[in-house]
Amino acid sequence: MKPILSMTGYATASRDALYGSLSIEIRSVNNRFLDVQFRLPDDLRKQERAMREMVITQLRRGKVECRMNFLPLVEAEHQQQLNTQVLQNLLQLNQLVLELYPTAQSLSVAEILKWPGILGNNDISIDDLNDLSMELMQIALEDLTIARMREGEKLKVMLLERIQQIRQHLIIVQPRIPALIANFEEKLRTRLKEVIENLEDERIRQEIAVFVGKIDIDEELSRLQAHLDEVEHILEQGGSVGKRLDFMMQELNREANTLGAKSVDLEISKIAMELKVIIEQMREQVQNIE
Repeated sequence: MKPILSMTGYATASRDALYGSLSIEIRSVNNRFLDVQFRLPDDLRKQERAMREMVITQLRRGKVECRMNFLPLVEAEHQQQLNTQVLQNLLQLNQLVLELYPTAQSLSVAEILKWPGILGNNDISIDDLNDLSMELMQIALEDLTIARMREGEKLKVMLLERIQQIRQHLIIVQPRIPALIANFEEKLRTRLKEVIENLEDERIRQEIAVFVGKIDIDEELSRLQAHLDEVEHILEQGGSVGKRLDFMMQELNREANTLGAKSVDLEISKIAMELKVIIEQMREQVQNIE
């Protein structure tokens, strides 16, 4: 049995490094399809494709927004160091020039410090930053999945509770039909006797048959029960079942509408209306299921 996942979730992950702090924030809401959007620092733009593939392998539906921020340390951004290797090469060249041209002037300290590459920033390693970004993306996605699972479990419990509410209403409806038929027969006999002296039972039976045909809701009740069984089965099966559940909500609503249309009893009409309210509540929650 696979878990039910909500399409709504939120997760963050962050990591401090020698060169700064990297953080990621992922939000997801319901959507008909999987829509992934990224907001990344310029240095991490090349990672978007790999990150997108990572999301696609773990999520099926939902509008997902991934925002990543990098905050470099002030020291790492501004501190400069002397590149000793470049300095050593420069001094060797300076000595060689003086040997070949004794009248040449030796390089001054100021000239040496202006030499390209002699002063190197503590540049951030792009490879290290890329690796860290993918690591944080995986952590955030796992947390997001857990959050969606928690929300999905809540939705599952709520839907099962609504199913039981519907079943309780259906238990009330079924026994009322025989009483409605008996009451109609009694009223019909009284009304016909007032206008027809020689009343035939066949005429009454025909009228009752027509009435029974109009108010017969056995088929609707049977289909409602079958649809409820199927919804329970889908929920227990789990996985990406949002679209299947949405279809079942349409079927439940159709039967509830027919039940209300056939009703000649105030109590059944009220129950049909209550069923539509419950089904609509279920449909709204189903929209959040992956």
